[in-house]
Amino acid sequence: MKTLHLAAPLLLALSLAACQKPHPAAEVASATKDVTAQTTGLGEQATRIGPTAVWTGSIEACRTDTAADNCLLQVMRTAGASPVALAAASTLSAQGKPGYVTAWQDVEGVGVATLEFPFRANTNQGTWLVDANGLAIDVDEEVLDDTARGSDAYKAFSSKHPDSGPFAPAVAAGTQALPDGGVRLRYTTPLRSCHACADDGHVTIGYDFDGKRGFKGKQLLELR
Repeated sequence: MKTLHLAAPLLLALSLAACQKPHPAAEVASATKDVTAQTTGLGEQATRIGPTAVWTGSIEACRTDTAADNCLLQVMRTAGASPVALAAASTLSAQGKPGYVTAWQDVEGVGVATLEFPFRANTNQGTWLVDANGLAIDVDEEVLDDTARGSDAYKAFSSKHPDSGPFAPAVAAGTQALPDGGVRLRYTTPLRSCHACADDGHVTIGYDFDGKRGFKGKQLLELR
């Protein structure tokens, strides 16, 4: 799971019609247990990701360019992309994942950014969850971290499917209200041994945010 901290004044999260799968209505969850933030810092940016990070221009001119990431950034600049959109695209490019934010919505006070990776053969979309402090959590990174892999549920699954692993993109699977006024966003990812293979199972991860919508950590909720 990779994270991004974009420091600057808090932007209001606007709900835009986009590609995000709607989250079902919140339900009350049991008290959060053993939640610790497992994050990897990606440095500071001059702007914080928010609704103005969305860019929906054409990148056709870059499809035959050998330096697609540089081409994408240049096309975005020429097309008048906002500084926030360029910052998000630059961050993805630095990660070796040329792409941009194509949609934004507010889910229970948490920003949800849809990412577009136009030059990939597979997995062209992704998701960042953005907390109140500007921290962005990539739901397709480190889906099964060391804690999850050490669980009895994972060990039981792995014994039957030793070659199976998470295949992005994760799909929104609802929200839960937490007792402290926080919220848990659930995402489910298929488990398989190759892109073209049938699913061996699914893993659901909960991303927890406190009452002020600061990120608290993630938990393995279900693996079957």
